[in-house]
Amino acid sequence: MGNNPTQLEKEMGSVQLPANEHYFGLVNFGNTCYCNSVLQALYFCRPFREKVLQYKHQQKNQKKETLLMCLADLFYNIATQKKKVGTLAPKRFITRLRKECELFDNYMQQDAHEFLNYLLNRVAELLQAEKQGGKGKGGENNSQSKPEPTWVSSKDEDFLDLSVDVEQNTSITHCLRGFSCTETLCAEHKMRIKKLPQILALHLKRFKYTEQLKRFTKLSYRVVFPLELRLFNTSDDAYNPDRMYDLVAVVVHIGSSLNRGHYISIKIEASSMEDFFGLSSDIQKNSETGYILFYQSRE
Repeated sequence: MGNNPTQLEKEMGSVQLPANEHYFGLVNFGNTCYCNSVLQALYFCRPFREKVLQYKHQQKNQKKETLLMCLADLFYNIATQKKKVGTLAPKRFITRLRKECELFDNYMQQDAHEFLNYLLNRVAELLQAEKQGGKGKGGENNSQSKPEPTWVSSKDEDFLDLSVDVEQNTSITHCLRGFSCTETLCAEHKMRIKKLPQILALHLKRFKYTEQLKRFTKLSYRVVFPLELRLFNTSDDAYNPDRMYDLVAVVVHIGSSLNRGHYISIKIEASSMEDFFGLSSDIQKNSETGYILFYQSRE
């Protein structure tokens, strides 16, 4: 979203907004759209937002600044605004992010999916450290102990999102089927989902390294993603395998390559969703394509 409140309010003026919701753009601090778009999408994943705001309330007297506290303060600032539409500057969050992670300590365009993984892993680490008495990333005496579940992730085999390969003129169902297909190496290898998450993040692997060009190129393939989704690639002992998911947010990549272009987060009407499926032609050119899809369980 843009950083001009008047323009943003004008764009949203014709949209029927829920009375209890806030729609705020985040100011760009030099190619930070990869971060802003993910933060906006996560804000509209209601279960995640509620946990972050709950954490803010529980830690209201904490003075130590962490990435999670900066995230909680940002979400709180959005949720408590008197106006429904406008812009905020996530300067404190960006400053903290750049301070603790060298990858993001620059003004270059970064990968939104890489940022999402870093953020969720860091939040899980902070929550785990607090559970174990604040001894850092697991504590000095607990290096061999099994991490306890948090509201971000849990073991058997953690996944923060599902990265699925994309092909031309296909669908999310086809991509998920490919994710769980059997691989024959020296033995068969198959991935199934044992525990369905409340928020399902689907990462479309749209960037492929081309040895000949020595760079990543964008796969602008047309991939249809529905407003409603039911996962079929669950394990036999999965709880409630027929759970339905609703699409709540999409991070869109605009451009032709990984390090050039722009990221936005969208919440749009169903009639306009097709604009972000991708291109039906293999011709490489600028495109506006869904990159990370956020689905929320109806339960």
